Amino acid sequence: MCGIVGFASRSKEYDKQTVLNEMMQAIAHRGPDGEGSFVDEAVALGHRRLSIIDLEGGAQPMYNETGSLVVVFNGEIYNFQQLKAELQELGHTFATRSDTEVLLHGYEQWGKELLQRLRGMFAFALWDQDTKTLFCARDHFGIKPLYYYQDGDVLLFGNEIKSFLPHPEFRKELNRDQLELYLTFQYSPGENTFFQGVKKLLPAHCMTWHEGELTVERYWTPSFEPEGDKSLAQWEETIEAAMKDSVAAHKISDVEVGSFLSSGVDSSYMACLAQVDKTFTVGFADKQYDETDYAAEFSRHIGVKNFAYRITPEEYWENLPNIQYHMDEPLADAASVALYFVNREASKQVKVCLSGEGADEFFGGYNIYKEPFTVTWYDQIPLFLRRAIGAVAGCLPPVHGINFLVRRSRPLEERYIGNTNLMDERRKKQLLRLYKGSVKPESLSKPYFDKTKGQDPVTRMQYVDLHLWMVGDILLKADKMSMANSLELRVPFLDRQVFEVARRIPVTCRANKDATKIAMRGAALRSIPAQTAQKKKLGFPVPVRAWLRDEKYAANVRAMFESEAAAEFFKRDELLKMLEQHMSGKRDNWRQIWCVFIFLVWYNEYFVKR
Repeated sequence: MCGIVGFASRSKEYDKQTVLNEMMQAIAHRGPDGEGSFVDEAVALGHRRLSIIDLEGGAQPMYNETGSLVVVFNGEIYNFQQLKAELQELGHTFATRSDTEVLLHGYEQWGKELLQRLRGMFAFALWDQDTKTLFCARDHFGIKPLYYYQDGDVLLFGNEIKSFLPHPEFRKELNRDQLELYLTFQYSPGENTFFQGVKKLLPAHCMTWHEGELTVERYWTPSFEPEGDKSLAQWEETIEAAMKDSVAAHKISDVEVGSFLSSGVDSSYMACLAQVDKTFTVGFADKQYDETDYAAEFSRHIGVKNFAYRITPEEYWENLPNIQYHMDEPLADAASVALYFVNREASKQVKVCLSGEGADEFFGGYNIYKEPFTVTWYDQIPLFLRRAIGAVAGCLPPVHGINFLVRRSRPLEERYIGNTNLMDERRKKQLLRLYKGSVKPESLSKPYFDKTKGQDPVTRMQYVDLHLWMVGDILLKADKMSMANSLELRVPFLDRQVFEVARRIPVTCRANKDATKIAMRGAALRSIPAQTAQKKKLGFPVPVRAWLRDEKYAANVRAMFESEAAAEFFKRDELLKMLEQHMSGKRDNWRQIWCVFIFLVWYNEYFVKR
């Protein structure tokens, strides 16, 4: 696991090596074990290394036999040994034991078709000195991030946006349009970012830069095609086999591998299958939000040593600026902060950890997937009547029953944009000083609903979450919080072979009105206790709601809401009103408060301090 940066520019107004060194330094946390660079008249490639495989021989940049191809790579290729054997039979000679070298010889042999053969997580940049072509790619599910910035004949790329800041041809400017989307999604969705001109290379996409022209294309498209030829027990058996194979592949390493452990089925199943020596857990002093006792008990059950850490409120709040700096973009998921701490604690003992991301999107794990099976009679009411009821309900305080009437007043394609939908347009108008409404949230989910037209509601929601929520929230925090602590995080659920199983599972084996991840839980039940396999999904509980009713912590938010930065974007009186309503118990506004507060913390890090 590593960090990559680079740029294509023919400017002679600055020393490219000096600039590249500064860019690499900005992501030194991604690779503290070493660094390397390649610079010529057209491109500069930089690499920071976290040594995991081939500790002596895997340094980057790496070259092919003739030196005509050079690559920098972040990630792991889990089937590199099979690909290496295949390439050797075709006449290629390898100089290292590193998975990186497979990219060089694979590209020589197959060109961009190499991507179809890879099993792993990756973001890499490959420079062909003969054709003067730069080729970059991101893995199938977006586990590893890759950003790029184009301005005329200049192209910047890297795992983290912060690495662009030292470059003299990068213009740091806020993309204000992204704020409105963020207030709804709680993360920065889609291709654009909060930095004007900086884009995300989307999952399963590659890009080619040649003679100043940039071409971006999709190389693979996931699809759900449920089959009905197996019983539930057969699907459980198939999932179990796929997961055992994936976990074994994800354990390939020349350094020790650990595993994260919460109270949920995903991480518990993972830890049980992996049989690593160490598991890592974080919690809070408040038992309502603490999973450490469970983790200790479960670890004893599977014969593994558990290391637990309880986060204090003070250190949670103190670390928020640093955490948002590492995120690159604001993320209002309060669990991301806890993820920072579990990565920090694990990194003190291991360099690689397994984690359970992706199980919900693959196997139908979110509680919202139960909704199509509940109160189905309401959907029989004519749409125009439901819309009218929803319009009235939308003017009332947002309590549980009211939320149902608002949600079900619109078809799925209109109401579902992913696992979170925090603020509607009316609420954003109330809070924002300048509201444009030029990009509606549903415009981002529409392409994925179009792709799944005619399929069942659960499948359609999963497909949206696979492309938006999982990439923009789940995998963003997984990568940034692990790399902030120089730890490699591997996610065995997010494996191409596992997806080949998951995509064929019928909806009856995924969710109903009472349960989620039905087949996957059944597979887990073969290895772990029933009370764990059937445990209700909690996410990662964090006591922010309670903290925001305590003046000791609410004072931090109030100070930020009264700041000049807040006045630039928001109506400060509305922000303060929202906070006071929550503190008094009149409204439960904590998610909206947190969303705005985190944006301001992030903005302060990138546009006020720097």
